[in-house]
Amino acid sequence: MSLDPDRFAKLLCGYCLAVQPDEYVLVRSSVAADALLLAMQREILERDAWPMLRVELPGQTAAFYAHARERHLDNAPKDAVDEVKRMDALVSIQAPTEALELDGVDPKLIGRMALARKGIRERTMDKRWCSTLWPTPAAAQRAGMAPEDFEAFVERALFLDQDDPVASWRGLSAFQAGLIERIGGASELRIEAEGTDLVLGVKNRRWVNSDGKRNMPSGEVFTGPHETSAEGHIRFGIPSVPGGRMVRGIQMEFRGGEVVSARAEEGDEHLQAALATDDGARRLGEVGIGTNFGIDRPVGAILFDEKIGGTVHLAIGRSYPETGGKNTSAVHWDLICDLREGGRITADGIVIQQDGKFVV
Repeated sequence: MSLDPDRFAKLLCGYCLAVQPDEYVLVRSSVAADALLLAMQREILERDAWPMLRVELPGQTAAFYAHARERHLDNAPKDAVDEVKRMDALVSIQAPTEALELDGVDPKLIGRMALARKGIRERTMDKRWCSTLWPTPAAAQRAGMAPEDFEAFVERALFLDQDDPVASWRGLSAFQAGLIERIGGASELRIEAEGTDLVLGVKNRRWVNSDGKRNMPSGEVFTGPHETSAEGHIRFGIPSVPGGRMVRGIQMEFRGGEVVSARAEEGDEHLQAALATDDGARRLGEVGIGTNFGIDRPVGAILFDEKIGGTVHLAIGRSYPETGGKNTSAVHWDLICDLREGGRITADGIVIQQDGKFVV
C-alpha cells in the first residue's frame, strides 16, 4: 500500500485538528480502516492525548435498522450523549465494507434516527471535527476503479503524494481566500447549466474557506444562502451515495427558497424521504464552489465529489451557523451540479466561473 497511514495520521492530528496534550479525541471508522486507526492511536498518544476508538463491524448499521425497535429509532443512547460531552475533537473516517451498504434499508427509518440524534450532531458541530476517507475495496468498487488506482487517487486528493502536504493545503487556502474576496460582497449568485437556471441570495452572508481542517480532502468555498431566496430549477448530474444508498439524476425546482418539486431517476424514494424529514429539509443550508482540480471525477463519496474543481453543490437542510445561515434540520445532504461542459456561475452579473474554469 502506497498510502502511508502514519503520514496520514500526522496530517489529521496536526494540520486538521491540532491535537493538544490531555485532550480526548474520538476516532470513528470501520474495521476496514485498521491500519489508519492504529496509526491514529499512536499519533494521539504521542501527542499526550487520549484516543477513543469506535470501530464498526461489517453489516452493523444495516443490522441495527433491521432489528431496532421504536425506542431505538426515536431516542439517542445515553453513552453517545456523554461521549460527545467528554470529547475535545472528533475524526470520522469513511471506510465502507460494502459498496452500497444501506441500499436496502427503508429510508424512513434512517430519517427517524436522524431526527432523534439531531441534538448530538449539534453538540458535535461545536467541537473540533474532521471527516475523511480510507480507501477500501468496497469504496474502490463504488468508484468504479481498481483498488490500487483508487488508493493512488485518494493519496493525490489528500496531497499526501507531495513532499510537504501542509504547504500545499496552505497554498490552496490562499487561492480560496482570493476567490472569497471576489464573491464575498455579492448579493446574488446565478447558476446556469444544462437543465439548470437557479438564483440564490447571499447578501451579507459569510463565505468560509474550507482548506482541509474539517474535511480532508477539501477544496471549496461555501456560504448559507438566504432561506427564502432560491428561485428556479437545477439538475444534479453527479450521482450521490449518502450512507451507501445510490441516488441518481436529481432535478429540483425552488420557489421562495423552498423545494416545490423534486424527482430522481434512481433512488427517488430516498430523495422523497429526506425532503419529508422536517420543515427545514426542503430549504437550502449551503451553496459551495469546488476548487480541488486534483479531484477530477466523481467516486461516489460526497466528501470527495463536492470538492471537484468546476462543480457547484447545494445542501438541502441544515445551515452552518458560521455562514450566517439560519436553516435548521436533521438533514444536511450535499448535491452536486457539474459545470465543466457549458456551465456558468455569476455573482451580481459578473462571470466567476465558465465551463468549470475560474475567470480571472
